[in-house]
Amino acid sequence: MEWQTVTMNKICCIGHITRDRIITPQQTIDMAGGTSFYMAHGMHHLSPDFPFQLVTKIGKESQEEVDRLRQMNIDVLSYSSPHSVFFENHYGLNSNQRTQRVLAKAAPFTIEEMKPLAAEVFHLGSLLADDFSPEIVKYLSQKGRISIDVQGYLREVRGEKVYAVDWKDMDAVLPYVDMIKLNEHEMHAIMQLNNPKTVAKKLASYGIREVIITLGSYGSLIYADKTYYEIPAYPPQKIVDATGCGDTYSTGYLYMRSQGATFQEAGRFASAMCTLKLEHNGPFEGSLNDIKTLIKNTDRLSQSARIRF
Repeated sequence: MEWQTVTMNKICCIGHITRDRIITPQQTIDMAGGTSFYMAHGMHHLSPDFPFQLVTKIGKESQEEVDRLRQMNIDVLSYSSPHSVFFENHYGLNSNQRTQRVLAKAAPFTIEEMKPLAAEVFHLGSLLADDFSPEIVKYLSQKGRISIDVQGYLREVRGEKVYAVDWKDMDAVLPYVDMIKLNEHEMHAIMQLNNPKTVAKKLASYGIREVIITLGSYGSLIYADKTYYEIPAYPPQKIVDATGCGDTYSTGYLYMRSQGATFQEAGRFASAMCTLKLEHNGPFEGSLNDIKTLIKNTDRLSQSARIRF
């Protein structure tokens, strides 16, 4: 019998690479997208040798994008689907708000497709409610820690329109989750509560170790080890493209936690990384040094302002 060597990755991101049409008051751009796409690019620019794997499921129309990622030496496991997900994201003057249409859907992931995977952390980048069944989450939790983004669990497609829906499988999924990220709109949708600290504590009662709630221009809140960590937002010089900001936050946070950073350090790093991504179209293409410089310069300005006051 021939034994196959399985590489243990630090982080494995599972999610559909999408085709995105981004419409803003300034321009319309067609590009690739999806949690897995933004995280793969982000991890690569933070550390090209970081042990990361992207697992996706695409139609043949997205094969060139997978080829480009592999040419960057990113480890990509790609499964076939009749179509790739095709999102149309329409932003107004307020970049925190968008409307969406889905022009095509990809097939959901299956447990069989999860069997070859090995990682310390599995980040499930759900885009639509049926991407990952509770059975998949339970199965992967036996192989590593589970990190999820709530956004996709609250979106359902009917025709081309995206509808906000209740998270019907929430109680079946959350007991297997170690880290969860959601924004202020999603926290109200799943808990019918407006206080981030109350929501974070309630989610932690499921056994979730790290709860991250992003609050747009107000920063973010992390609840871990029965402690709240308030993370500042770093104001961008300009807002160009907000698509993928939440995924970029997850990228920075998971990367730093994998390096042994504290919750506060990981949150601040993720927030700064998000700001740099916001200033450009497409995924994060900066560097570790760019993020550290932004944090350092902002801290210096804040300290100077406090001294003058």
